[in-house]
Amino acid sequence: MFRMVAFVSLAALALAGCDSGAGDAAQESAASTGSSEAAGAAPPPPQIPGKIVRAFAGTQLPDLTFEDAEGNNLDLAAIDQPVLLNLWATWCAPCVIEMPTLDTLAGELDGDVRVITVSQDVRGAEVVEPFFADKGFKRLEPWLDPDADLAAEFTDAGLLPITILFDAEGKELLRVAGGYEWDSEEAIAAVTEAIQSSQSAE
Repeated sequence: MFRMVAFVSLAALALAGCDSGAGDAAQESAASTGSSEAAGAAPPPPQIPGKIVRAFAGTQLPDLTFEDAEGNNLDLAAIDQPVLLNLWATWCAPCVIEMPTLDTLAGELDGDVRVITVSQDVRGAEVVEPFFADKGFKRLEPWLDPDADLAAEFTDAGLLPITILFDAEGKELLRVAGGYEWDSEEAIAAVTEAIQSSQSAE
């Protein structure tokens, strides 16, 4: 009985989110050092794994540029539509589990929301390209962030995955830290309602 309880507890932790300690040593340092801490600011409110959180609403989408394996550029500041931004890594089990649900969500909300995945893998395309080829995602875009700049901006103690919804003006609406079923009715409704509310408030 003890073994079964221990196994269930470990499984729950794995599904909730990955600490950056599971990745490469260089990745750990980059993902766990937040810019607010470096500046001596007060730490952000805690992020609740697997739950929709709106405490960070209004946070601006950072002005960062990323590349894919072909050298194409993604300028976050130039995106003029709602964005669901996902930070993930191939070594993060909850990230890998939720990726197909993000692919499905991208299809469900095509034209209304752009779903962008940005890998925090320090090895970049070397591991991301084979992963995408194996999974055969139809809509997800394999952008790379080997320096973990986004993790430094948004993660709480290096927790991955983290997925953040921004409106067309680049203002945060909601976020989820840890694994989540993005293709569920709850998720689709939450994303749709948040975007519609932001548009009606303009």
